[in-house]
Amino acid sequence: MRRKRELLGFPAFALTLGASSVLASDMGTGASASLPDLIPLAEHADQRVYTELVREGRNNEAFLQAFEEGDELFETRFNAADGVGANVGDGLRFSRVPRADLDAPGEWATHVPARSTGPNAQACNSCHNQPMDDGAGLAANNVHRDPLHAGSMGSFITRNTPHLFGLGAVQLLAEEMTAELHALRDTAVEVSCESGEDVTRQLVTKGVDFGSLEVKASPDGACGAEIDTSMVAGVNPDLVVRPLHWKGKDVSIRMFNRDASHNELGMQAVELVGEGVDGDGDGVTDEMTVGDQTALVIYLAAQPRPVTRLELERIGEIEPMDAEERRSILDGEQHFADAGCAACHAPAMHLDDPVFREPSGSPHYRDELFANGLRPASFGLDPAHAISFDLTRDHPDNVIETGDGEMHRVGSFGTDGAGGAIVRLYSDLKRHDMGPALAETIDEIGVGESVWLTRSLWGVGSTAPYLHDGRATTLGEAILAHGGDSLESRAAFLALEEGEQSALIAFLDNLVLYKLEEEEEH
Repeated sequence: MRRKRELLGFPAFALTLGASSVLASDMGTGASASLPDLIPLAEHADQRVYTELVREGRNNEAFLQAFEEGDELFETRFNAADGVGANVGDGLRFSRVPRADLDAPGEWATHVPARSTGPNAQACNSCHNQPMDDGAGLAANNVHRDPLHAGSMGSFITRNTPHLFGLGAVQLLAEEMTAELHALRDTAVEVSCESGEDVTRQLVTKGVDFGSLEVKASPDGACGAEIDTSMVAGVNPDLVVRPLHWKGKDVSIRMFNRDASHNELGMQAVELVGEGVDGDGDGVTDEMTVGDQTALVIYLAAQPRPVTRLELERIGEIEPMDAEERRSILDGEQHFADAGCAACHAPAMHLDDPVFREPSGSPHYRDELFANGLRPASFGLDPAHAISFDLTRDHPDNVIETGDGEMHRVGSFGTDGAGGAIVRLYSDLKRHDMGPALAETIDEIGVGESVWLTRSLWGVGSTAPYLHDGRATTLGEAILAHGGDSLESRAAFLALEEGEQSALIAFLDNLVLYKLEEEEEH
């Protein structure tokens, strides 16, 4: 069982705040830097320490150290000296409402980079806390976004907090799917160049159909063919699978976390704004180091996988269910498949390589340049010396010893017998049109107002409310809100007998989050 960092004896890193003596009065609060409690709370990580450990062949030490540092950062309730919050006007640091109306120097609308929401929280686990840390959020945690800076409530969009379990596997699946899609495209180009003819290729990876593309041969026979991606479906024309955010906006955990740190916490990463730069008008620079972001990536990527109540019952972690309840879950799984739900909510995918690496081995899932224009290598972030861990055996959480002395690595993923991993995600990581009922007032990232990434259902039994804005208080409501590409499945669900519908819901309620409580220090 994982223990806190102090028990492991990991050193705390030196603070690297560029302006820890910030006056709270600079924000209009009337406080003074002489207050005894105005000291930074964050313990910042040094990327070069991690890289050097890996270089020395001490990868496991680097992994555990980054994981523990990331854990601490995730639950740190940052204060003004850390740089949490931002100038949102009237002396406030936090706002649940986007404030595009505040456009004076240093105010919300002039922050760099432009923010779409917040800051609205002091810690990551202020929102990711249901049913435990790293979980989802209640409706009260919904984030209101104004990506267009319209300053009009009609242009606001709302997001419910998703859980973060199993996140490393989600990124790895996207990496492998992208590699396969690119291989299909590149092979089609080669064949067209050699034959001088048009070539059409179906884009199927891990059982998911992303449409097709056509390589048009050059009329003069020169190789350099045009690629028609008009028939590509559910992914950007660049064929890079983006597995994060409700719309499939971000490619990597690092990008996801960097954005959340800036928007929700007001903690700006050096790799986002540059060293010594105060982009959000709070008087503090270097609020999150490159090492901090790496630590958070490792911590999030190594979150345990979601489980099932049937699995927890089998190893004695919950009270036994009665035979009728167990049968309802198993019947519900069959009804789920029969109704066509599994066509998009694919029950399982296989990872060929279960090793997560940060930085990623794929150039599509790591920064060639940071947003500030600097090279990651200048901060010690080197893919040749990436921190790595195996999703099938290295998760620090949910290592359970049963009464007979057998160890169960419940947090890690099952193996497929061929060196890979089985990921029971219940998603295809593809975008689908969900119909007008779920359309937003704006098209935030240009994929369509009613288009959404298939939500993974693992953990769904623990993470009400449902849908992108938490509008559905029950799973039944969520199913009935489906439209567009999912109309047939919705109709099939409605055609089920009442008992069959209840069984299908019981099956979904069986998909839960679980985390063994940490041991207390003595």
